[in-house]
Amino acid sequence: MERLTLEKAKEINATMVTEEHLILHAANVSAAMGAMAEHFGEDREEWEAVGWLHDYDYEKYPDEHLAHTEEPLRSLGVPEADIRAIMAHGYSICTDTEPVTNMEKSLFTVDELTGIVQAAARMRPNGITDMEVKSFMKKWKDKRFAAKCNRELILQGCGMLGMDIRDVSAIVIEGMKEHAQELQLAGSAE
Repeated sequence: MERLTLEKAKEINATMVTEEHLILHAANVSAAMGAMAEHFGEDREEWEAVGWLHDYDYEKYPDEHLAHTEEPLRSLGVPEADIRAIMAHGYSICTDTEPVTNMEKSLFTVDELTGIVQAAARMRPNGITDMEVKSFMKKWKDKRFAAKCNRELILQGCGMLGMDIRDVSAIVIEGMKEHAQELQLAGSAE
C-alpha cells in the first residue's frame, strides 16, 4: 500500500475496534488530524487515516496499548511513516518513539485534546457548531473539567509543535465542526 486511505484505515480499525465510544474517539481524532494537516499543508486524508487508526490495539489490549500495533499494521501494508506516527502518540506513556514530524507531534497533541473539546461541546445547546476558542479556554482552565484528559501531555505536544494551546484548539475545533453530525456534537437544538 503506497498510501493509507481513510476507507482502508476504517476497514483495518473495524477488525479490532467495536466499542462505540472508541469508534467515536477515532472519528474525533481523525477530524482533528485532518484540520492539522490542512494547517501544515500536508496530505489531509493520510493524516485523517492515521488519526482513525491510532488506537488500533487499545480495545483488546488496554494494558499493553501499542504493543500489538506495529507488526500487525506492517503485515497489512500500512506505510512505515504512518505506523511510526501511531507509535509516537504513546511517547513517554507506553512507547519511546519520540514524535519528530508534524504528523507525529500533531497526533500526540490532539489525541487528548479532542477529549476536552468533545466534553465541552456536549455541554452546549448547539454542540460544537458555534463553539469559540474563548469559551473552550474557560473549560480548559478548569482542571476539574474533563479531568481524565491529560493537559500536561497536550501542552507538551503544543511545545513540540511550537504552537500555543489556543491556536491548536482553534484548528481542532474547526476540524471537528466540519464533522459535527458524525461526531454527535451538533447539539440538542437538532
